[in-house]
Amino acid sequence: MKGAVYVNGTITPADQAVVPVYDHGFVYGEGVYETLRTYNRIPFLYDRHVRRLRASAAALHLHVPFDDDTLRGWLDDTMAVANRLSERLPNSNPNSNPKSDDEAYIRILLTRGVGELSYDLKATPAPSLIIIVKPFDEPPARMFDEGIKISLVSVLRNHPGSVNPIIKSNNLLNNAIAMQEAHRTGGEEALMCNYRGELSECSQSNFFLVRDGVALTPRSASGLLEGLTRGFLFEVGRDVGVPVEEATLRPEDLDTAQEAFVTGSTRELTPVVRIDDRVIGTGRPGPVTKKLLEGFRKKAWDLSAQEATAR
Repeated sequence: MKGAVYVNGTITPADQAVVPVYDHGFVYGEGVYETLRTYNRIPFLYDRHVRRLRASAAALHLHVPFDDDTLRGWLDDTMAVANRLSERLPNSNPNSNPKSDDEAYIRILLTRGVGELSYDLKATPAPSLIIIVKPFDEPPARMFDEGIKISLVSVLRNHPGSVNPIIKSNNLLNNAIAMQEAHRTGGEEALMCNYRGELSECSQSNFFLVRDGVALTPRSASGLLEGLTRGFLFEVGRDVGVPVEEATLRPEDLDTAQEAFVTGSTRELTPVVRIDDRVIGTGRPGPVTKKLLEGFRKKAWDLSAQEATAR
């Protein structure tokens, strides 16, 4: 395990980090999290990630006992330790892009905290904060150059009346089971439907298809986590002249998709060229996907460069 981990005020190498077994994030899965990556060593869309972390915590009646600037300070401290530790290790990633060699993967977790085995909130008076920072592993170039295969799985996305997908919860059993089904059929991501039979989202990403030059993504009302890369893509689309819209999509809409891609903080825009046995478009990443990916990367690097200069 590479990197450094902050646990309630203590930063250690990743392989020395510990969380008490009575932490309710461990025994009950009670907690929320955010995953970020850096560009130019700047946590990308940090303010938006923390805003969503707070919204997820509020949905669980989970107190957030720090302000955004304090959290950023702890994050920067953990990044500094992780960077020092990584300098001692050779780069073992054959897919490494020189531009991203110094970039970081970040995961912020806020749990209910340590307490007796009870669902009573009074059992856990203080939440736990964990920050994981490790070197960012660039996805293989072939994912962007050739595209990936995903699977439309039988596992349904959580009903909003159960564990609402809008909450970015530490409890990822729904996602894990879906992804494991996809892996069994050779998929690299799992596309899920909601209880109404509409396309919702993937296990680790949001889904888009392209029709007649328009990038379409399932509506928020279809029961999904509103990914920050997904939201950012609406801005990118305006910049590069590609309409990006929400729509109610069903599995049969996959038959008329000319392109498809998935989005996420660590995978940017990854082209999808097959969904099970269905070939999407030409079976190669399409021009709209490429245009959006290029625009996304340019905007991400430019915004982070501006912030790096300001700091």
